[in-house]
Amino acid sequence: MENVLNDQIIKQINEVFEDLKEPVQVLYFGSRENCDYCEEAKQLFEEVAATHDKIELSLYDLQENQDIAQKFNVSSAPGVVIAARDGAEVMDLGIQFSGIPSGHEFSTLINDILLVSQRDSGLNEKTREFLKNLDKPLHLQVFVTPTCPYCPRAVLLAHQMAMENPQMIRAEGVEAMEFPELASRFNVSGVPQTVINSGAGTVVGAAPEQQLLAEIRRALQN
Repeated sequence: MENVLNDQIIKQINEVFEDLKEPVQVLYFGSRENCDYCEEAKQLFEEVAATHDKIELSLYDLQENQDIAQKFNVSSAPGVVIAARDGAEVMDLGIQFSGIPSGHEFSTLINDILLVSQRDSGLNEKTREFLKNLDKPLHLQVFVTPTCPYCPRAVLLAHQMAMENPQMIRAEGVEAMEFPELASRFNVSGVPQTVINSGAGTVVGAAPEQQLLAEIRRALQN
């Protein structure tokens, strides 16, 4: 089976991963049932994990490892969780992606690993303070397609927010073409589209930090 990543891409990944600091745990969830992209996604994660010794990959099956899937709130395959690792402990930061991160979304995967490894969301202080003090659960679903150049920014922002309060926040990039039922449930007509708490709020486009925050505040008041 030939590699998904060519030498040039691996060289670029290696340059980005020079900035990795702390260990990262990538949890991949596949399924033997009705999963067109599972094998390809698994191979992609294996090749990315092989580029650096700070990245550990664990492979799970959605049906066989239901307990682990539930623990990390994964319900669709292929699904991936980018978590922090400290010794033997895996810390869920609420960062996940449903579908294969291909096309422009491949950069999201690389940036997520970097983000988790550096253990810093990079958000401004007011945003951090608001998110840390949340007393209601927040679920951000960012619908994307591989051909959308603005989508990675939207997914990354949601993932940065989850990092600030993983107990309350879960942020998920969703490949709209792989999960059409989900996309139609939330009337996704353009990408990126960020759905807040199953439709309590919606932001279309790659919104800046303050705009997304304002919509989250509004949605949580409902």
